[in-house]
Amino acid sequence: MAALQERNGRFRVIFRYQGKQHSFTLGSVPRDEAEAKAGYVDLVLLRIRQNLLTVPAGVTIEEFLLSDGQVKKPEQAAVTEPTTFSLFRQKYIETHSNGAMEQDSLQTVQMHLRHFERTLGEKFPLQQLTLPDLQRHVNQRAKQKYRGKPLSPVTLKKEVASFRAAWNWAVLTGLVKGAFPSKGLVYPKGDEKPPFMTWQEIERKVAAGGLTAAEVATLWECLYLQKEEVTQLLAHVKEHAAHPWIYPLFCTAAHTGARRSELLRIEVADVDFDADTVRIREKKRSRRQRTTRQVSLTPFLKQVLCDWLAVHPGGKFLFCQAGEVGRSRKRSKTTGHKGQKKRPSSLKGRMGHGERTWISYNRIVNAGDNRHPSPRLCACL
Repeated sequence: MAALQERNGRFRVIFRYQGKQHSFTLGSVPRDEAEAKAGYVDLVLLRIRQNLLTVPAGVTIEEFLLSDGQVKKPEQAAVTEPTTFSLFRQKYIETHSNGAMEQDSLQTVQMHLRHFERTLGEKFPLQQLTLPDLQRHVNQRAKQKYRGKPLSPVTLKKEVASFRAAWNWAVLTGLVKGAFPSKGLVYPKGDEKPPFMTWQEIERKVAAGGLTAAEVATLWECLYLQKEEVTQLLAHVKEHAAHPWIYPLFCTAAHTGARRSELLRIEVADVDFDADTVRIREKKRSRRQRTTRQVSLTPFLKQVLCDWLAVHPGGKFLFCQAGEVGRSRKRSKTTGHKGQKKRPSSLKGRMGHGERTWISYNRIVNAGDNRHPSPRLCACL
């Protein structure tokens, strides 16, 4: 028989079950309610002895009696398919293709995730990603070469950084849980880049001998031009430029420090000769919005741009080319059409079809009847 015990206005039910004494606390409740509970405990214990009730596995007798013999079964979690790497990559790219990420950056992330997909597999369950999986990818990629050179640790870290950013997005969307397991990842040891050097410093190092062709090329990548050499370079470009927009573009780069892509985005309306400024359209400073900055025009650059605008072929872009820009001086005008469908296969047919070849290294931006020059031409004369 269940008994009641009262202490300081709090009640406890004491009973025996399978030859042992048990108890549970009711707390501060009215006496009549406590007595009713004790009577119901006797009833439930009787039903258990009569095999009319069974204490569920994993449930104590105290919990069973406290709930009046009506313990709820735990709800089964919904069974969901694990997120595969292929699905994760597809959803991330689709989400960020709405303009949240610049097209070039998005293509770079796609490339990085494809590298991981080749290592892990399309059906790899993303939630099971561990540090050894990432280490395996780094070790495999470190053995590969690009342009005859092993991939640098910087490149490998960029790939992992792209994966980490995508993983953090997947955590927010519920595709995966937990932190990205990259802590402790070991990268190959890289070489420190040489400091920037003048033309004379590089020539002295090359003249000392003992350097490979690749080491010499690395030194020349660290070249910076002094003021007099910049002037000589611009004079050389002016004399040998194959197109009229190349010289003013070089001058703008030298006198503003703008990136190549920024130069190609400058519009005619961005040049303010009254305020002696040019507006540079940025894409690197902020991830949330497109920003601009104002750069002062030097007297020299102002005169160069005035002369260029006097013969400007038209269109909104400051640097553009009227008519056709040949892809190469040595190639045929019908070269570069591979992959297009429904076009004549013979030279005579293609010429009669009126096709023209445009620069295909980067997409050419259409500005009315003009063509925006490809970034590759910015380094050509």
